[in-house]
Amino acid sequence: MEGTSNRNGLSNTFLENLPSALGIGDSDAENLLLREYGAVFVARGGAVPPDRVVFVNAKEVERFQTELKIGEENIGGFRLELQAPAMDALRRAIAEAESQKLSITPRGRDSARRSYDETIELWASRVDPALTHWVEQGRLTNNQAEAIKSLSPFEQVPEVLQLEQQGIWFAKDLSKSIIYSVAPPGTSQHLSLLAFDVAEFDDPLIREILAREGWFQTVVSDLPHFTYLGVHEAKLPQLGLKRSVSAGFTFWAPDM
Repeated sequence: MEGTSNRNGLSNTFLENLPSALGIGDSDAENLLLREYGAVFVARGGAVPPDRVVFVNAKEVERFQTELKIGEENIGGFRLELQAPAMDALRRAIAEAESQKLSITPRGRDSARRSYDETIELWASRVDPALTHWVEQGRLTNNQAEAIKSLSPFEQVPEVLQLEQQGIWFAKDLSKSIIYSVAPPGTSQHLSLLAFDVAEFDDPLIREILAREGWFQTVVSDLPHFTYLGVHEAKLPQLGLKRSVSAGFTFWAPDM
């Protein structure tokens, strides 16, 4: 189903399927983050989508996470947590994979639920080295770098994204946007317990099994990352998501 254009470039279809309480700002930064990570906001199948585009601090994340019904499971040697419907779907996918002598395992201990502090650590692991690099290259002054470091993670995000518009990149390889390297603090789908990083992401049979249980790739820059959307693939366009294919992988992201 095709929707006509609406505010912030979102399709009517996507807007109509967003949680009624979700507020969307008009800033370029928030619009970009919604486009990159927004598929999670139309999750179904009993999932509870985040109630804001960006969680400002750890308190907001903890408040949201404590209200969720959570499922726990030991997978691949790691004790992981997801929203209960997402975990149930993952268990079914794992069982189907095992019936075909295949495996679905996490990439590491942080493959499912994450805390706000963990997302800050990942963010800083990109921002701090990049600031040092660009000062050395003469693109930033020490004062500019220190001013960014003095900001809260929430405040750093629009500043970093604005610098990237000038070609001052913050991804790990310093050649592209930081959003292709790590989710900004407060935006990771792992905070909502609806994301799972799959070690066997490059196996098309594994992707098919996960899709049958409502798990899809939604972030083009993050191949191991799957999001629980809780519906069959044929229904995703009805939620305002658009299919794209890159290097043989299929992604579903907001139609913007």
